[in-house]
Amino acid sequence: MNIAEFLRLGFEVAFQPSNILYVFLGVLIGMVIGVLPGLGASATIALLLPVTYGMEPESAIIMLAGIYYGSIYGGTITAVLVQLPGEANSAITLLDGYPMARQGRAGPALGIAAIGSFLGGTLAIVGLSLFAPLLAQVAVNFGPPEYTVLTVLGILLVTYLGTNSVTKSLIMAALGLFLATVGQDPITGTSRFTFGSLGLLDGLSFVAIAMGVFGVGEILYNLERRVRGGDTGVAVSRVLPTMADWLQSRWAIARGAVIGFLIGILPGGGGVLSSMASYTAEKKLARDPQRFGRGAIEGVAGPETANNAGATSAFIPLLTLGIPTNAVTALLFGALLIQGITPSPQLIEDQPELFTGVISSMYLGNLFLLLMSIPLIGVFIQILRIRMTILGPLAVMVTMVGVYSLDNDSFNMWVVLCFGVLGYVMRKTGFPPGPLVLAFVLGPIMETSFRQSLLISEGSLAIFVTRPGSASVLAFGALVIAATAIQYIRKKRRANVTTGA
Repeated sequence: MNIAEFLRLGFEVAFQPSNILYVFLGVLIGMVIGVLPGLGASATIALLLPVTYGMEPESAIIMLAGIYYGSIYGGTITAVLVQLPGEANSAITLLDGYPMARQGRAGPALGIAAIGSFLGGTLAIVGLSLFAPLLAQVAVNFGPPEYTVLTVLGILLVTYLGTNSVTKSLIMAALGLFLATVGQDPITGTSRFTFGSLGLLDGLSFVAIAMGVFGVGEILYNLERRVRGGDTGVAVSRVLPTMADWLQSRWAIARGAVIGFLIGILPGGGGVLSSMASYTAEKKLARDPQRFGRGAIEGVAGPETANNAGATSAFIPLLTLGIPTNAVTALLFGALLIQGITPSPQLIEDQPELFTGVISSMYLGNLFLLLMSIPLIGVFIQILRIRMTILGPLAVMVTMVGVYSLDNDSFNMWVVLCFGVLGYVMRKTGFPPGPLVLAFVLGPIMETSFRQSLLISEGSLAIFVTRPGSASVLAFGALVIAATAIQYIRKKRRANVTTGA
């Protein structure tokens, strides 16, 4: 499929009236959720998974993807106005966004963030349109050994690069892999860890686990903290940045788009790591690094561009390899499984409307994001005043109704409650939920492909290093981990020199 045919088919799907509506709803819901402190894309997508059951696959993923990149900009509003990132991706933005707001420049900060988000997302979509089909063609030749190595590498890189504590992340990944084994053996059909329960015979429901860990667990944690809105105390007048602001930010936006796109493809990358890398690059390249942290507009433009580009490029490994790279794409992977679709290199051949439609809908979604972000800032400021004590109980009620409607079985309701408590404990103790969910999703793929590889090689592990594809992936993973370890050691040494240790 050439690029012209790719775009023609994709826009035919994206510009269907129903899908235009779903793009709009996804972006709007995402922006609202991003504004509300304590909620985010992961919790929202998890809570809405039951809603997608009755939808067409293209429409479901188009809406959920809109929630994903819409929430990223929504989190920027709270980061700039109240020094509280609504999304983890916006944590870097508040370093210069909030000082700009205190200087009376909240409008230009939000405006340049919207423009950077649009440009970064759009450039990443162009890259997605160009490279995703090519990568899918290459990945068609992948066999069980390559998939085994990819899934292991994905889990390791997410735990190693995407979180603060490697030990806690590895524990969560191990728990996710264990939970994935509950139910029937995929090859022999024997029951595993069911303890005689008929409810566990088919395995744990991904939807129930996701809704519990991300949805109920997050709500309980925020209710305890009594997260609530309030008056921002910051006036927002002129939103559009001046020509001087644009000239000062243009290269930060360009660099942020490239950095975000490249990092977003990697497991463990995505928006958070992209925005951090962009901010670091801008600070190093600045003529006066002391301006950063005091209201430098490049410190807003670069990271905001990078996190949207990174969020978009994360769809490349998801759609072409069937490998989610972060918690949100793991939820999108689960949404596809719910629809009876397994993301893989064959997706572009088996489901061309879905593959091209989701990517092409992002052009429209980014346009909606730009058109709504600036005029609706006043509305979003009002949304900041909604109390979590009102939203929390309502969200839990909708969650329980939604999970019961999956199979009209109360067993999944108990699963949601149990994992909701677990999610709450994890948040209290600093254990990240992302590796658990990602490992739970990739676990069955890794187990099946690993056992198939051993059957092919008659039990020899050498198959993973003798095949060019799997050996190349292993070498790449080793280089990334080694480079990160070296950087960590250097950072520790500099810290010891500074403290005189």
